[in-house]
Amino acid sequence: MMVDGSEPAFEVGLFQTKVDHEAEDDSFYQALVPFDSFDDVVRRDRYRPLPNDWIIAVTDVSRSTGAIEQGRYREVNTAGAAVLAAVSNALPDLQFPSTFGGDGASFAAPSSYSSIIRDALAKTAAWAEDALGLTLRIAVIPIADIRAQHLDVLVARFAPSSNVTYAMFAGGGLAWAERKLKQGGYIVPRAPVGATADLTGLSCRFAPISTKHGVILSLIVVPSDDPTSFVELIQELLRTLRSHEPGLHPLPAEGPLPAWSVDYLDHAIKKGSRKMPFAAWAAKCSRAILARVGILPGLPIGGFDEDRFQRELVENTDYRKFDDGLRMTVDCSTELADVIDARLEEAQRRGACLFGTHRQLAANLTCFVPSPTRADHVHFVDGASGGYAYAAANLKRNVAGGEAPQSERRSA
Repeated sequence: MMVDGSEPAFEVGLFQTKVDHEAEDDSFYQALVPFDSFDDVVRRDRYRPLPNDWIIAVTDVSRSTGAIEQGRYREVNTAGAAVLAAVSNALPDLQFPSTFGGDGASFAAPSSYSSIIRDALAKTAAWAEDALGLTLRIAVIPIADIRAQHLDVLVARFAPSSNVTYAMFAGGGLAWAERKLKQGGYIVPRAPVGATADLTGLSCRFAPISTKHGVILSLIVVPSDDPTSFVELIQELLRTLRSHEPGLHPLPAEGPLPAWSVDYLDHAIKKGSRKMPFAAWAAKCSRAILARVGILPGLPIGGFDEDRFQRELVENTDYRKFDDGLRMTVDCSTELADVIDARLEEAQRRGACLFGTHRQLAANLTCFVPSPTRADHVHFVDGASGGYAYAAANLKRNVAGGEAPQSERRSA
């Protein structure tokens, strides 16, 4: 249990890559023993502090709420995931802890890679602005500066399947780094026009995933005044949600469907522009139609097995997180969502947590697939109509105080 006064954390995505370096810092993350029960995210003994000579990188899309209100949630999610794809491609031999937060991403790495990381992030920000019209803010912070604030960054590894692990963060340091980013500290400027990041493996080719049970609930819960009560609250909340498993998974067992329309985002990822030639548009539309009506065979082709990939996709999806707070995107009934909101409102009143939720009718999936023939592809899920961004906005209102209860601010 986290009862040492540190802030618990929000979940992180891990990119599995080969590690050939012998340096202890390089092997820190892969040496962590994974756990496969999500209940263990509040067990302090699962976490280890980052090495002293590491850096924390935090990113977010500026004015993401406005972009989402314009219906650009897929672009916002893609920009956030692009950060992790670019750095993973720039450092293909390094395994590092990272987390996707909907409108941004964060990760940690040895400071010896700082120049490569800064270059990849600057190019990603340039791509996000030039190709998508989004401003991606970036900050890179030494772990020593975080510890100087009497905070820390602790990391654990959660294995949702036998194929991948995702990183969890605790200690309060990542949340502090995110605040510094929004205050304009430690900023990394974008690269010049024309610079481009290697986003190989990044894609956003699936249609929004409709709720099966009534609502897609995006949830953020962070500690308030009493860390012990916070841990007990998270344990209770997870027990309640676990009683409804596996139905809470936002993806159907057979996997998501491809988008009906052409995916201009995939074109932007590959070409740096959303403008797509007609031939490419027609080819992609045809494949999406065939896949939806079941004409494309589920047979292995060139080492790629579509059916196996879809099963792995569901198993690997990152819908439960912990990085200085619990984040989840679940498919549940409106009645269960009401129960969760009521319990969180009561916990907030007694000082155990601060929280924000948001309800919508579909989820959005963003993918990083370095190789379609390997099982370690990762998939990030968020609500399709505001998701974590709107939940975070509701959380901020709760932090400010004086707002109506969550139950009076629900939207679908």
